[in-house]
Amino acid sequence: MAIFLTGGTGYIGAHVAANLLRDFGAPLNLLVRARTPQEAEERLWQALQLHFDFKSFYEFLQAGIRIFRGDLTDERFGLESDEYDRLIHTTDSVIHCAASLNRKSEKSCLNVNLRGTLEVIKLAQQVDHYHGLRRFSHVSTVAVAGKRQDEVVTEDNSIDWNRSDYDPYARTKKFCEHMIRQLLPDTPKTIFRPSIVLGDSRRAETTQFDMVRAFVFLAGLPALPLRGKDRVDIVNVDFVADAIASLHVKEHTQYDTYHLSSGRESQTFKQITASLAAAQGRRGPIYLPFAEKPFSRGVDFFSSRQGPVGHGAALMKVFMPYLTFNTVFDNTRVTSELGRKPVPFSQYGFPLLMFSRQTNFAYPYQPWSAKAGGSAA
Repeated sequence: MAIFLTGGTGYIGAHVAANLLRDFGAPLNLLVRARTPQEAEERLWQALQLHFDFKSFYEFLQAGIRIFRGDLTDERFGLESDEYDRLIHTTDSVIHCAASLNRKSEKSCLNVNLRGTLEVIKLAQQVDHYHGLRRFSHVSTVAVAGKRQDEVVTEDNSIDWNRSDYDPYARTKKFCEHMIRQLLPDTPKTIFRPSIVLGDSRRAETTQFDMVRAFVFLAGLPALPLRGKDRVDIVNVDFVADAIASLHVKEHTQYDTYHLSSGRESQTFKQITASLAAAQGRRGPIYLPFAEKPFSRGVDFFSSRQGPVGHGAALMKVFMPYLTFNTVFDNTRVTSELGRKPVPFSQYGFPLLMFSRQTNFAYPYQPWSAKAGGSAA
């Protein structure tokens, strides 16, 4: 029996898959969108090479991973009947990590987040019907808390249906949580809500650059249109993935919902920029909070333009609300249950900054290797 993991070729999902394979020896059923078996294996290698050399990856591919080629939004994932049945009868638990993070596209969020989650729930119901479902874990987001300002938010006080949402991503993820609770009422479940996931505390390398681009852009400015004393809840992806994997395989968890965040120990903008400035032997930026509105108007204006400036402005338009709400998400539950805390961003932010600049926001992927005694066929 195996864990059915969606989003295994994504950033957080690949970290979760690596943890499950390496630390827990857990067999995985992975849903991968691909036209051919070879393309599926190559996509998976691209996702996991941040974590394994090719030899180790290939060994897991032969012994610990079963790939199902399908699409999250298709009925039964677009699998043939016998394949879908095989998925049902070899799955004992589910980690639903796949999602559209396209905060500008309501269509994408509706299709992937809502329709896709419904298909995963339907699979979970079938698994539960035939032999019981051990656990259903869902990777959500702290953004389900909606528009906030200057708050510390706990898990139980996050969702308020009368509160406005920041974007389609937050809105659809909130409803995904609702569907899971309504349609799987008796199933043991864990809802994980990461905050701003930015970088790996163990290494400079990353394969996810959207939020990193905004971070690098802001880090290069001599003045910032922010309040230096505001806190920003950034959490390292290795903490997030370890929490998801560890709590999912646990027989009984203390709670059913966890903020995967830096919580009350979230650093201020000044703490972060001071550490970056010290690492580069420079002076830190000055803070001009009165410039926030003019800056936002400039971002709106340039976000519709073509080219690098337009792309950078479009990213800033998406992430700006998450940088100015001075809200953190209490993480007492997860840190007490795991017995460890996230790594402060100031301790690993500079290597991430340098790697991103030096590679021009592109990970140097290695091609499929013929070493390890096999092909991708």
